[in-house]
Amino acid sequence: MSPSSSERPLVTVVVPTRDNERTIRACLSSVVAQTYEHVELVVVDNHSSDATPRIARELAGTVVVAGPERSAQRNTGIAAARGEWVLWLDSDMVLPARTIDIAVDTALATGASAVALPERTVGEGFWTACRALERECYLDDPWLHNPRLVRRELLLGDAGFDLSMSGPEDADLRMRLRDAGRHIELAPVIVDHDEGRLTIADVLRKRYYYGRSIPAFAAQHEGAVSAQGRAVLRSYARNHRRLLRDPGHAAGMVAMRSLEVVGYALGARRGRADRARGTKG
Repeated sequence: MSPSSSERPLVTVVVPTRDNERTIRACLSSVVAQTYEHVELVVVDNHSSDATPRIARELAGTVVVAGPERSAQRNTGIAAARGEWVLWLDSDMVLPARTIDIAVDTALATGASAVALPERTVGEGFWTACRALERECYLDDPWLHNPRLVRRELLLGDAGFDLSMSGPEDADLRMRLRDAGRHIELAPVIVDHDEGRLTIADVLRKRYYYGRSIPAFAAQHEGAVSAQGRAVLRSYARNHRRLLRDPGHAAGMVAMRSLEVVGYALGARRGRADRARGTKG
């Protein structure tokens, strides 16, 4: 028997953001509109210079200013949270109305300590459609989804997000939870990720930035980078019919992914150099 509404746990939704006035209203409004009754909303703003803080103050119960990176912002939100569970979102994501209900039900029904929420890309333009096609290949692959709803007690102190990572920190948390024997379940709900109108320059810039954290990630999880790559390729192979039905965007997806590998590699080279300088210092 599921618990009554009054017995259901408080969920704190943490949204780190910076200069996201284009998307943050839709993101926060989707949290406020959840059918789940026990939600608190914490926005952690990294010194935005646009209308982001004003919009956040309109919709969120708590707005905190903190940085410098997403991992630190999330940890700040977790420290401020009162909920038994914490769910974090990027400020360009939109939740279907029953997302938190479904995520909590999934955790309680399965005994999971963490729940992953699959994403789909929405937006305009050719390269955004290529990204959307790629994400469709992962929707039913639990191994490739990082948790978004986690028991707060498992995120406190040094168990929070690794400050040396920006990009791989979600995968790092997933692997640390699994190494600790924690069960991660995949919820039957799909979150919209509004990536706008992607360009190749956008993609390369982000992958280079994320790539700078790969050496720190690889140092913590031996063999994880190559294992992740193999899992992605298996997802493409399993969804080959889906890709063949849309050859134009599939070809674009392959080209985009190939360029992303270059971006990751260049970023990782910079990251190794940064780590070497830090070690020497």
